Amino acid sequence: MGVIKPSEVRAMRMRLGLSQSKLAKLAGVTQAYIAKIESGKADPRFSTLERISKVLEQASAPSKQVLVERIMSSPIVFIRPSDRVETAIKTMKAHDISQLPVLDREVQVGSISETIIVRRVASGENMAKLLRRNVGEIMDKPFPMVPKDADVGIVYSILEHAPAVLVVDHGKPVGIITKADVFKLAVKP
Repeated sequence: MGVIKPSEVRAMRMRLGLSQSKLAKLAGVTQAYIAKIESGKADPRFSTLERISKVLEQASAPSKQVLVERIMSSPIVFIRPSDRVETAIKTMKAHDISQLPVLDREVQVGSISETIIVRRVASGENMAKLLRRNVGEIMDKPFPMVPKDADVGIVYSILEHAPAVLVVDHGKPVGIITKADVFKLAVKP
C-alpha cells in the first residue's frame, strides 16, 4: 500500500470502520492529532504517516484468525443431571456422539460419555441398575470452556486432554467442539 497522503487518512479510516481514537491508539498518536491531520490543520512527519499507513494496511488485510464459533456445533445436545443414564445413552446414540455436557439451567455441572459408562460396567456395576441411575450420580467433571471469539488454536491443545470443549458467550453455553469438529477447517465444502 505504501505511505498514504494526509488527505487520504479520513476516507481510508472510514472505509475500514475505525474511529479516530482507535486509529490514534494503534498508531501511537492522540485522537486530537488524527483529527488535525484529517482536517488539514496538521502536517504530520513522514514517520507518523508511515505508522498510520501501516495500521490502516493491517486493518484492511483479511484476518488470518479463525474463531471457535466457526467450527463449533450448535445448538448443543446436552443432558440434565436429573435425567437417567438410559436417556443419556439414547441421546448419544440418536445424535451419533460419544459425550454430552451436563447442564443445569444453562450452567455446565459435569459431563457424561460412553467411556464413563463402559468403565462402570467393566468394573462390575450392574448394567440394569446403572441405566436407572441419574446422570448426576455418575457424571465426570465439566468440559473445559472457551469464549466463542477465541482463536481455534487454543482448542487444539485442550482437545489433547479433553473429549470436548464447551463454547460460551457471556458465560452461557452456545456451542460445543469435539475432535471431529477440528477437521471442518481441513475439509472445504
